[in-house]
Amino acid sequence: MHNFEKLIFWQKSIELSKEVYIVCADLPKDEKFGLISQIKRSVISIPSNISEGAGRNNNNEFFHFLGIANASSFELQTQLILTRELNLLDAEKANSLISKLNEIQRMIYTFKSNLKK
Repeated sequence: MHNFEKLIFWQKSIELSKEVYIVCADLPKDEKFGLISQIKRSVISIPSNISEGAGRNNNNEFFHFLGIANASSFELQTQLILTRELNLLDAEKANSLISKLNEIQRMIYTFKSNLKK
């Protein structure tokens, strides 16, 4: 079992989640049950799956949940690109969030690689 709260990529995913929730408050209200809902589900899935995997019985299960977290991060990346392309979100802000997300993706990938050794 791993202490997920000490994992830097979990900490960064929590920070990203807070930022994304704040950004979602400024998106058009008619997207509340569409894109906004999907973005929020994706972003919260990242730290949630990291912590769930950390609490599992072995590293193979943790590895699996890290894969789910990473998949959610790519889903979120697509949604942020879409909000940028639709001019629902300022390009600079979207790119900043995507950059932070890319860092988390790299960290998860590296951790997964080390977990398998």
